[in-house]
Amino acid sequence: MIVRSLLLSALIVSAAVAGENGSTNVTFNKDVLPILQKNCQSCHRPGEIGPMPLLTYEGTRPWAKAIKAAVLTKKMPPWFADPTYGHFMDDRRMADADIHTLAAWADSGAPEGDAKDKPAPRQFSEGWNIRPDLVLQMPQPYKIPAKGTVEYTYIVVSRPFEKDTWVVAGEIRPTNRAVVHHVVANVRPKGSIWMKPAQFGAEPYAPGPNRMQDLIKIVKDSGGKASIDNEFLVGYVPGMQPQRFDIDHSAKLIPAGAEIVFEVHYTANGQETEDQTKLGLELASEPPQRQFLSIAAAQMNLMIAPGDPNAEAQAKLTFGQPVDFVYMQPHMHLRGKDMTIRSVYPTGESETLLSVPHYDFHWQIVYYEEKPIHMPKGTRLELTAHWDNSANNKWNPDPTATVHWGDQSWQEMLAAPLAVIVDRTVDPKTVVKDGLFSGNAGAE
Repeated sequence: MIVRSLLLSALIVSAAVAGENGSTNVTFNKDVLPILQKNCQSCHRPGEIGPMPLLTYEGTRPWAKAIKAAVLTKKMPPWFADPTYGHFMDDRRMADADIHTLAAWADSGAPEGDAKDKPAPRQFSEGWNIRPDLVLQMPQPYKIPAKGTVEYTYIVVSRPFEKDTWVVAGEIRPTNRAVVHHVVANVRPKGSIWMKPAQFGAEPYAPGPNRMQDLIKIVKDSGGKASIDNEFLVGYVPGMQPQRFDIDHSAKLIPAGAEIVFEVHYTANGQETEDQTKLGLELASEPPQRQFLSIAAAQMNLMIAPGDPNAEAQAKLTFGQPVDFVYMQPHMHLRGKDMTIRSVYPTGESETLLSVPHYDFHWQIVYYEEKPIHMPKGTRLELTAHWDNSANNKWNPDPTATVHWGDQSWQEMLAAPLAVIVDRTVDPKTVVKDGLFSGNAGAE
């Protein structure tokens, strides 16, 4: 049935192109290159995540049939949001007409065409997708072993500002993407004991898999007096684009004297290697009118039974202030199957903000709202996720395992990094009433 469906799609494509253009005389220079520039080259160029550059005819021609298959099956460009729900910025779905053109080009032998039809090359800023005013890098390359487990590691890379500084965009660029599971640049303000052993100029700090529980215990033992403040600044996972914070006259604050702490998680791939990740920041020219805040909803109490093809768990978060909701990023690991995020308003009304029916751990996309959604105080976000722990899941590390929350890819998570905008007069600590790393019943 799959082969028959693809053959039928090809026939429809050929007929559509012939009907629109009067022929199937599609060439790379005139028809294909503009589509690649718009949809593909941000990833498919040297130094980026795409496995092959698609900048020139010579570089693209060998991949013509593979490109056709990828766009017909909607494997590329990667975009997993159900179009029934929500409206998002930077929607990567390719227009049907562009899909038809790429397929027709492959079917006609992938001709180059006349050089004078080529558009001007798309310009990129020295590998960056933003225009950084400041670049910070890990002090030393970090060595990743060929085998074994690499725990979350924390490295203080800078204490960059002596006065409060506002940031409008950020981008993280690993130097060795092949071994990077994720990188998070965190802002640790003065006085915070969050990951205290990680100090500027010291060796990288790896606290072990119980780091969150250890932090919670420190706060409890101090009677709530210990500060473990930190804020997500910028992140990197496969498929994640640079983050902008200048929506609706907003920006992110890096307080005076705060430190930038990288959380890095590497995965051994059979070869001893190293990485020296860097962070680029665009700075605001003046203080913003509003503040951009990063938060997260999560569920740590997971228990996924062996062989369960549709295990379910939920997480919830309630806002303690009115907010303008900006983005969400579903996050699970290799058994992740789907996730839905809903908002429930104080009136009792609700709406589905995002549905990802086919989650893909290898492409973790941040879904920015086309326009921020206003949510009054008391609005509750509800995350519902499913996992496939059966042998039918080709990515499943071990269908016989009972799976709990954990840092490693063979364990699981239910989390969603989120972002909101609030007025600058609002205390960030009051934005979330409850629900951060909730302890509700997990998947059973």
